[in-house]
Amino acid sequence: MPTSNTVFPSSEGQTSASPKNSDAHSATYDYVIVGGGAAGAVLANRLSEAGDRKVLLLEAGMAYAPDEYPDAVRLQTMIGGDSEHDWGYQSEPSYLNRVLPLPRGRVLGGSTAINGAVAMRTPKVDHDRWQKEHGLEGWSWADMAPAFIRMERTSGGADEVHGRSGPFPIHQLGFEETSDMQRAFVEAAVNVGYPRVSDFNGMEPFGASPYPMNTRMGNRMNTGMTYLDSATRARPNLTIRGNAEVERVLFKGRRAVGVNLIDGESIFAHEVILSAGTYGSPGILMRSGVGPAQDLEALGIDVIADLPVGKKLQDHPFYFTVWAANPQKVGLGTPPVGAILWARSKQAAANDLDLHVTAVHYGDPSQSPSGAIFMLAIANTRPVSVGSFKLRSKDPRDNPIIDLAFLKDQRDRDGLIDGVEIVRALAATAPLSEFIQSEMAPGAQAVTRAEIEASLAGSLDTYHHPTSTVPMGGPNDPDAVLDNFGLVRGIQGLRVVDASIFPDIPSVATNVITLMAAEHIAFKMTDNRSAEREL
Repeated sequence: MPTSNTVFPSSEGQTSASPKNSDAHSATYDYVIVGGGAAGAVLANRLSEAGDRKVLLLEAGMAYAPDEYPDAVRLQTMIGGDSEHDWGYQSEPSYLNRVLPLPRGRVLGGSTAINGAVAMRTPKVDHDRWQKEHGLEGWSWADMAPAFIRMERTSGGADEVHGRSGPFPIHQLGFEETSDMQRAFVEAAVNVGYPRVSDFNGMEPFGASPYPMNTRMGNRMNTGMTYLDSATRARPNLTIRGNAEVERVLFKGRRAVGVNLIDGESIFAHEVILSAGTYGSPGILMRSGVGPAQDLEALGIDVIADLPVGKKLQDHPFYFTVWAANPQKVGLGTPPVGAILWARSKQAAANDLDLHVTAVHYGDPSQSPSGAIFMLAIANTRPVSVGSFKLRSKDPRDNPIIDLAFLKDQRDRDGLIDGVEIVRALAATAPLSEFIQSEMAPGAQAVTRAEIEASLAGSLDTYHHPTSTVPMGGPNDPDAVLDNFGLVRGIQGLRVVDASIFPDIPSVATNVITLMAAEHIAFKMTDNRSAEREL
């Protein structure tokens, strides 16, 4: 493993002076941002808006020009990327007794370059829960609305909750832009009794509708294209480096003063911001000596701060019901992701909706007895099970130990069974029923709840929304690693901003909420109060 002589020895009696007044005299940059994905791209843009701040963005993968992304990290029809742009993570077998691939984008734009491009913001109930259960002040739905407005560029929805000129395009799909099957799915949901949603990013997001997406003309508009457009990249005070993987944070005592790359290069800055994602950021923290002391000591890592990093990993379990389609009705299978029903299970807490049912054109038609196929996928968006993230070794080239803990808690299994019952009701309702020849999975043989439960583990996947390995929280939250602005507890000059920081998993795709979080924290960092008043 690369080594460096640039970590300073510990010193006693350090003050909490601001970075500008610290004795990190060799700092080359005001901010070094590690990871150019959803959050890192936002921070690089916003923190470099003022020309007197020198900002360095380090991306472990390729840093393509905005108009030069290859198909795998550009086309809406290609989801999950390819091996060239992936970290190669996988889950532990755990309760499912099988390994799941966990694709994460290793490219400028991060996982916004390989995801399904769904653009839904969190509902009010998520923000209320974070404040009530975790003491997270300043993150209410109303507090976050200005961040959403700053990031968004759309023509739809009400002016008071939508942005018209932000960097990130969000487009509410019209019925004419969805497939025949997806339109029938929405109509069946309405016929069953669910509301038709006009704006998933408004005040009433629960029900059925086509998705809001951050796509344009079949292209997924990742943050490397949008927040890091050509004009932003041309700023003289912003430097972007691709193929620059960080091994660890450098400290002087309990102050972060820079980072060490895996090739041994050291880079110094007044503040270090980790935006390497739910799996990347905790790995860097742990290799740097920030994490559970017992785990770090077992790997021979000197402990800087004993904090519960990696203890609260969550993701959305995703179960595919599979349908042999009527080939005369199903039509073109585009877009692959086009419509959703946001519903509730019998297990849902008051005022909470915990199920996504998504109509998707996935599956191999040759496996269908009719020669045509589609899926209605069910996500439990408020899982109870909590997993974990640990280092396998202190070598950054060794993939970490990721236990998603899917379905360990019976309540999560019960919620998905409720989802199967909802899907079957939709499938039996016109006009969707006219598109179906037979049920392939879980199949006609799975009649009782016990029989449906028996099918879950073998067919379960991830919704690809991992969060909460480096959670924020109030001063009395024992699980919190960060304060409410992403600063690491007990450490100066070190911040984490990405999907790892949420106190628990949001009930939506993490695309938009991660951008919102970065906008929110960047605004507080730059203290631009006049802009806040204008919003």
